[in-house]
Amino acid sequence: MAMMPRGNANPLFPLSPMGGRLYTQSLCRSAQARWSPGGLKVQDFRFRGDSEARLRLMAASTEQATGGVEKTAAEEKPRVLEPGAAPFGNFPHYSRFHPPEQRLRLLPPELLRRLFPQSPETRPILGLDVGCNSGDLSVALYKHFLSLHDGETCLDASRELHLLCCDIDPVLVERAEKECPFPDGLTFITLDFMNQRTRKVLLSSFLSQFGRSVFDIGFCMSVTMWIHLNHGDQGLWEFLAHLSSLCRYLLVEPQPWKCYRAAARRLRKLGLHDFDHFRSLAIRGDMASQIVQILTQDHGMELVCCFGNTKWDRSLLLFRTKQATETHPIPESLIEEGKERNRIRFWRE
Repeated sequence: MAMMPRGNANPLFPLSPMGGRLYTQSLCRSAQARWSPGGLKVQDFRFRGDSEARLRLMAASTEQATGGVEKTAAEEKPRVLEPGAAPFGNFPHYSRFHPPEQRLRLLPPELLRRLFPQSPETRPILGLDVGCNSGDLSVALYKHFLSLHDGETCLDASRELHLLCCDIDPVLVERAEKECPFPDGLTFITLDFMNQRTRKVLLSSFLSQFGRSVFDIGFCMSVTMWIHLNHGDQGLWEFLAHLSSLCRYLLVEPQPWKCYRAAARRLRKLGLHDFDHFRSLAIRGDMASQIVQILTQDHGMELVCCFGNTKWDRSLLLFRTKQATETHPIPESLIEEGKERNRIRFWRE
């Protein structure tokens, strides 16, 4: 893998002469025109309800989180975090101040069915949710894309869509497992995504259950900033490289630069050590534009659609790999319906 030069200069990610925001606007307008062509051809596989494999995957995840030593409930000490003291974004009650509904209102419920038309060879749709926290958004996305209402279950849901949800915080993952209403359709594991060895083992183990080598779609919702602050410019570049190699489609919600400043300020107010890389980051400014450039110019993806912004000013960007050229066409009606319902918005000058 090519290594990105360090330092104050940022030769791999120069801002367009049009300016960061205008550059992204231009890409979004061109993405609108490219939304329909092509179709998606997915590798053949059959659903395998292998409960033993599922247990092995969860056991491996637990071993990674505990270093191979399991503790009894009596031995575990409750974790107490000061408000804002979550250096990896592992807030204990994240959905209270960033509710899932803000994202869902921008995403068409038909999105996955349009991207992956129904056929025995394309089910279940496999999704990867990186940085799932306590699973509130993961469950909300699952219900949204399957059009399930509160309290409603579907016996065939896991044959339609299966999500592997990972987070670095074992306490949050444990809560997600306990509270998940769809245990057959969502698998939660503890994973430091930047740990190459454990990432490869756990993700390959999950995919092998379905005879697959990649996920159909990945979800990266408000995670990029925490990777960037803790692993620097190079870490962000490598993180996006890994995601683009693992997923045919990728839905990304980047945090804007003002969130970086707020995160650093919270740590300083609590008297904690500042993020190691914050002051030396060369990739900064319009982070949505920066991430579009990294994924499209360096990692072989193309921007398909901009779904708009949440009320806290975070964009929802859908990418796909350029290798997925034989894709099923996305009907123009989906885009038009979304515009009319104010769900899909394209940035304008």
